[in-house]
Amino acid sequence: MNTTLVFDHDTLGQRVLFGTNMAAQHLAVATAHARAPMIIASRRDSALVDSLLGSSSAAALFDDVRPHVPIVQVEHARTLATKIEADLLVCIGGGSTTGLAKAVALTSDLPIVAVPTTYAGSEATNVWGITTSKRKQTGVDNRVLPATVIYDAALTASLPPHLAISSAFNALAHCIDSMWAPRADPINGALATEAIRALAEAIPMLSSQQGAAENGRETALYGAYLAAVAFASAGSGLHHKICHVLGGREPSWDWWRL
Repeated sequence: MNTTLVFDHDTLGQRVLFGTNMAAQHLAVATAHARAPMIIASRRDSALVDSLLGSSSAAALFDDVRPHVPIVQVEHARTLATKIEADLLVCIGGGSTTGLAKAVALTSDLPIVAVPTTYAGSEATNVWGITTSKRKQTGVDNRVLPATVIYDAALTASLPPHLAISSAFNALAHCIDSMWAPRADPINGALATEAIRALAEAIPMLSSQQGAAENGRETALYGAYLAAVAFASAGSGLHHKICHVLGGREPSWDWWRL
């Protein structure tokens, strides 16, 4: 019996700048035309922010980043962005940092330049989440998709091996969801399959000696990006819906930088 492929696939458009030890250079390019960029980064990443900005200046820095994007921090960040008349959001950090930038962009339409330091994958999706009264609300909106993503494996070097591996397994979970989620299709399957291959290669190296670990971090970033792209197109399956419920009920969880 003959069969034909029938599917409806959406591809999200964003610029990806990938290169180890090139984040500062790429960030300068991505922010060159910004008049009043607002930086969003956790206090613990202050040294990293300084090193990436170099001699460049930012209109403001918002560093009160919390897991699962509580509404209180969202409101404060939105107020600051309005006060300084920000024209660009630059988020440097893990998934919570990216999530906060997305929450600001959701109501301001400001473009985002994302510089991820984990394998969370939020930077490659148009999914947002905000926690209010121990309930995490999520949604899909193209306004929150970062316009530019800067990947630099050197920025993940500070992650302890067990946290790096946990973060990479989170990316692997994106792949699995992409295989059967509501909008799964052959393109998502191809992206997720390649992501699984890359992550399976990378994860054992993340706890290895220096040379292998460096290769592993780069491969893991590549795999995490593909996983997130597949996930964004396929939609959220049961696994991540459960995670959203648990995350909203336990906003104090802060044992990894996601």
